[in-house]
Amino acid sequence: MKNKSRRVFLKETAAIAIFANMGVANSLPLAAATKETGPRRQLDEAGPMLPPVPAILLTVRGEKDGPDEISVVWTFVIEGQPPQIGISVHADHIAGRLIEKQGAFVLNVPTADIIGAFDKVDMNSSKVADKYALSGLTRGRATRIDAPTVEEAPIHVECKVFNKIAVPPARTLFLAEVVATTVHEGVCDKNGRLIVPAVDFFGMTAGSGEFYTMGKQVGHIGKSVGRDDIKY
Repeated sequence: MKNKSRRVFLKETAAIAIFANMGVANSLPLAAATKETGPRRQLDEAGPMLPPVPAILLTVRGEKDGPDEISVVWTFVIEGQPPQIGISVHADHIAGRLIEKQGAFVLNVPTADIIGAFDKVDMNSSKVADKYALSGLTRGRATRIDAPTVEEAPIHVECKVFNKIAVPPARTLFLAEVVATTVHEGVCDKNGRLIVPAVDFFGMTAGSGEFYTMGKQVGHIGKSVGRDDIKY
């Protein structure tokens, strides 16, 4: 039976130690050190150039008698089991104050056909109160938390905050548990595995500010060790 954990570090570490004691480690080819890659230059401005990064529409319930909020935030995976994610929210974002109050939000994964609406939300994050009216997106309701959704998004990730971290000069990291994930029909197989070609989602390239769809598959997690069961 396969070990279901993502990686088995102990075995890898032990193997390296054994090879080192046998003198094998010192004889391994240093491909990274000898490969010809051409000259490298340092950019004038340092930046988080990590393309692609998720393009996500975050939704959170508004104040009493106030509009619900849609924002674009930086998003990252913390853990697959238990399911946990993190988001980075700037102090200027209305969403940050609302997340602190409500303690819950939804990550809506958009598709390329609503890039125009996505950009309207992003460019008017603190300027327009009702982002649903601005963007023309359809308001829905989450299944496990009290929060709105974007119905056009084929994937909804419902989250409850369990911690927050202030990051100077003006950001807050919210760490959250994923309490429910809902998808449109055809997005996942019967085992809950994402069918990537069925979803025309896109990423933002941190380094050029452009949007790109996924393109072709070039591999998968665990390929080097003969595994194909890892989703996160």
